[in-house]
Amino acid sequence: MSRRNFIVKNAMLAGTAIITPSLMAIEPSLKKIRIGIVGGRFGSSFHWHEHPNCIVEAVSDLVPERRNRLKEVYKCSKSYPSLEEMVKDKNIDAIAVFTEGPNHVKHTIECMKHGKHVISAVPACWGSVAEAELLLETVKKYGLTYMMAETSYYQQHTISARKMYEKGEFGNLYYCESEYQHDGLENLYIVDGERTWRYGMAPMHYPTHCTAHLVSVTGERLTEVVCNGWGDDSPYLKDNVYNNPFWNESAHFKTSKGNAFKVNVWWKGAHLGLERASWNGTNMSFYCDNRRSGAALVKKTKELGKDDAGFVQSKPKLENYDQPEWWKTDMLPEPLRHDSGHHGSHTFITHEFIDALLNERKPTVDIYEALAYTVPGIIAHESALKGGTLLKIPQFG
Repeated sequence: MSRRNFIVKNAMLAGTAIITPSLMAIEPSLKKIRIGIVGGRFGSSFHWHEHPNCIVEAVSDLVPERRNRLKEVYKCSKSYPSLEEMVKDKNIDAIAVFTEGPNHVKHTIECMKHGKHVISAVPACWGSVAEAELLLETVKKYGLTYMMAETSYYQQHTISARKMYEKGEFGNLYYCESEYQHDGLENLYIVDGERTWRYGMAPMHYPTHCTAHLVSVTGERLTEVVCNGWGDDSPYLKDNVYNNPFWNESAHFKTSKGNAFKVNVWWKGAHLGLERASWNGTNMSFYCDNRRSGAALVKKTKELGKDDAGFVQSKPKLENYDQPEWWKTDMLPEPLRHDSGHHGSHTFITHEFIDALLNERKPTVDIYEALAYTVPGIIAHESALKGGTLLKIPQFG
């Protein structure tokens, strides 16, 4: 046994290994990650079977029709009736957990107890800081790779904003705002006459599509929040397991750099139904496509003019922004260079998780990033329940 294999083997016995035995001492280009997928709705919209270094070993869903859907999409003949059965499969290196939101932590624990790396759908945890602490404790305990499949990290406009920020084009990026509008979500509240886990859920318990727009670009953490909610007399808000009285929640966050970040998560109203953001800096601002107008850049100039009252005002330069399709580039392996769900993000998420395992590195949205996106929403909802009280947000790293 080589010294490296000896170290890895002992790390595994100690519960601190990062990779599974089947991946030891194999060149990344030759490794094959054997993944199991649980959750036949959202879980069927990714591209594991197209990645040159990934094999879909098995699939699982409690509902036979959804299980068969997974088998069909991923061309996989092996299936299990439950996650609890699938985690016992010793051929599986990692599991993609696309189950109900309130079960993500429980299912991540079950997977890691059996030595499986995990990629989980959002949010990382559900509704409490205690769950966040438990998830972090679990990842630390087992030393396995955890990634959250946050789509906003890899939306085409977010990739652009990140590149602009890294080049310093914004100057001082002092403000950002993000909206997630999803009117009609209540159509998923009842299925086959039964309430689903979504029934009456709090908007800010599902914040990551927005929070990723800032945190993934600048690395800032959200430290304080004031949030207000709006609801009506809907029976969905009068009787739900979350005791949530709101359809819509609007939060104003303070960041670790002292900047402002506005977030709206709205489930009801005359909305365009979108995920959009803007990033505002001292030299340049970037507004992504909002379905009313295309993406645009606003650049500061030295030219002066006057406003409609005759006062001196600087004249900004407005430019249309031709949004690159980053999924067409060498950011992805050739088989994954095609458009995919949530603004082209699904192929990126697929590749990032597999590549992180291949190269034994942290994924972009690791446990600390996942909690930095998720926990601020939990505290924001608490603020809304308290009538907009200013609350501190716990930090996890």
